[in-house]
Amino acid sequence: MLLLFSFLFIAAVFSSKLSSRFGVPVLIAFLGLGIIVGSDVLNLFYFSDAALTKEIADILLIFILFDGGFRTTRKQFQIVAGPALLLATLGVALTALVLGGVIYAVMDISFVQAMLIASIISSTDAAAVMMITRQTPIREKLAATLNVESAANDPMAILLTLSFLQFFSAKPVTIYNFVTSLVWQFAGGVLIGYLFYRVACILFDSLESENRGYYSVLTVGVILLTYSIAGIFAANGIIAVFFMGYWLGNADFAGKRSVNNFLEGISTFGNVSLFLMLGLLVFPKSFVLVWKEGLLIAVAMILIARPVAVLLSTFPFEYSRRERLFLMWGGIKGAVPIVLATYPAAYNLDPNGVVFNIIFFAVLLSCLLQGTSLGMLADRWQLTVSRKPSSPYSVEIHTTRKSDVDMFELHIPAGASCINRQISELSLPGEILISSIVRGGNIILPKGKTELLADDIIFVLSPVKEIDRVADIFS
Repeated sequence: MLLLFSFLFIAAVFSSKLSSRFGVPVLIAFLGLGIIVGSDVLNLFYFSDAALTKEIADILLIFILFDGGFRTTRKQFQIVAGPALLLATLGVALTALVLGGVIYAVMDISFVQAMLIASIISSTDAAAVMMITRQTPIREKLAATLNVESAANDPMAILLTLSFLQFFSAKPVTIYNFVTSLVWQFAGGVLIGYLFYRVACILFDSLESENRGYYSVLTVGVILLTYSIAGIFAANGIIAVFFMGYWLGNADFAGKRSVNNFLEGISTFGNVSLFLMLGLLVFPKSFVLVWKEGLLIAVAMILIARPVAVLLSTFPFEYSRRERLFLMWGGIKGAVPIVLATYPAAYNLDPNGVVFNIIFFAVLLSCLLQGTSLGMLADRWQLTVSRKPSSPYSVEIHTTRKSDVDMFELHIPAGASCINRQISELSLPGEILISSIVRGGNIILPKGKTELLADDIIFVLSPVKEIDRVADIFS
C-alpha cells in the first residue's frame, strides 16, 4: 500500500506539469489518477468507505481553506467582501432553490429529495476554484470574488444539506432554528477566528525558537484549535479557520515566512490527497446508470441555477456584463459537493450510492466543462492581467522575534521610471537595501552602478511600513 501511494503522489506531482501545458485543471488529473488505480479500472486499490472519506476530507479542507484565507490580502477582501459574502449565502440558497425546482419538475422524486440533491451541489468548491485562479492570471477583483465566495459558502450548503436530511429523519427544522443557526454559524465563526488570530500572534511572538519546524507545528496546533473550539460552540469551523488565516496573513508576527512556506506545502499536499482519495472512492461503471440524471443536474446548474444566483446576488455591485458572465461560469464544483454527497450514506439514506454517483458525475462534468474553459474565457473576454515572471530563487529572512523589517520580492514592469537607471540614481531611503536581482533566470548581486531593466525581479530589505512607498518607486 505504501509503495502504491508513493508512486501515486509522484505521478500526481508530475501530472500537474502536463495539466498546465494542456490547460486542464490539475484537480482533473488528480481525480483521474485515483479513478485509474481504483476498483473499476486497474483494480490496484479497493476503496469504498464514504464515512472515512468524509472524516479525512474534513481535515484536509481545514488546511486548504486556512491557506486560502492566509493568502487573501486585506485590499482584495475589502474590494469584494460584499458581493462575495452575498454569493456565499443568498447565492447558495438561490442555487439550491432553482436547481431543486428543476430537478423536481423533470425527475420522478419528491420535492425534499430534489432539494437535498440541489443543496449538496449548491456550493462552489474552494479547493477547485483556488487551484484554477492560481494557475490563471485573472483580474484581481474577479479572482478575489471567486476565492472568497468559495471559501465562505460551505456553511450554507452544509446547513441546507443537514436540514433536508433531518426531514428524512423525522426531525423537521423550523424557519427560526434555520435562520438563527445560519447567523451564528457565520457570526460565531468570524468571532472565534478573530479571537484565535490574536491568540496565535501572541504564541508566535512568544516562541522565539531557532528551529523553524516549531513554527510549522505551532501553525497546525492553532488551526486545529480554532476549528475545534468553533465546533464546540456550534459555530462554523471552516469560517473560523478561513478568517483566522485572513487576519494572520495580513499581520506581522515572528516566523511568518516559515509559516507561509509550510502552508504552501501542506495545502498542496491536502489538495493532491483529497482529489486522489475522491477518485479512488468512485466506481466509473456505475455512471452508466446515472449519467442522464448527472448530465441534467450539471446543465441545469451551469446554465440556469448559477446564472440566476449571480445576477441577483451581484445586482447591487459594479460588475460589467462580461464579469458577471465570468462569475456565472466560475461556479466550479469540486471536493466539497462530493464530500457532502457522502452524508446521505452516513444517514443510511443512500445504500446503493445512487445519490453519490449522480453528484460525482455532475461535479466531474462541471470540472471538465468549466474548469478547462475558464482560462480561455478570461483571455477571450480580456479579463486577465499580464503574468508576472516568476523567480527560480527565493531570498528571505527568518525571524525568531517580531520585526519591523522584512524581505520583499518586487517585479519591475515595462514602462517603470526606474528602468535603465543606476541604483545609485534612485535616491532610495537609507534604510532600504536591494539585496539581489533576478534577471534572465540568473541571480546577480547589485552594486551602485547596476542598471535596472524591465522584468527584473528584485529582493528588497525594507521596513514593513515603507514597502508600499518603495514599491511605487520601482513601478
